[in-house]
Amino acid sequence: MRWLHTYLSMGSLVTVLFFAVTGMTLNHPEWTFGVPQTRVTSTGTLKSGFAMGDQVDWFNVVEQIRSTQPVRGSAVDRRVYGDEGSFSFKAPGSVSEVFFKLETGEYEVATTRQGWLGVVNDLHRGRDSGASWGWLIDLSGVFLAVVSLTGLGILFYLKKSRVAGFVVGGVGLAIVAALGFLASR
Repeated sequence: MRWLHTYLSMGSLVTVLFFAVTGMTLNHPEWTFGVPQTRVTSTGTLKSGFAMGDQVDWFNVVEQIRSTQPVRGSAVDRRVYGDEGSFSFKAPGSVSEVFFKLETGEYEVATTRQGWLGVVNDLHRGRDSGASWGWLIDLSGVFLAVVSLTGLGILFYLKKSRVAGFVVGGVGLAIVAALGFLASR
């Protein structure tokens, strides 16, 4: 059990440290570390053939915007409202909102970037980060659970510190339960 606890702890050290630090930056949005949020707006015109009436060739539109504008991420939230279409490109720390006229193809792209702090905070949340990052989050949760359970298992074998360990664990549980109760009111 000690072997498993030691090597799983060391194997997941960087991931656990990442989620610990970004958990604090999420809890304190006023901590910006001097990282500014930027917003850039640009305009252009789509080439013909992107729409037939109110039917939009979304692939064509997305690829035209992607080839001419500095956007990142997946194209999501596609909508048509009367004579205008819209969608967004979303990636960790970045959102580009695209609005275009169905008749003329004139478009506007408004990109908001939150810098490296926005990227790591969005990665912590798993927001707009893809399936592989979601798997890493799940795997990190499994590692944390196994590391915690093996640490608890090791405590059963440590006669001198067993009682003190369980008392400290009980106090920790009581504090988390009390704060959770107070926060949910």
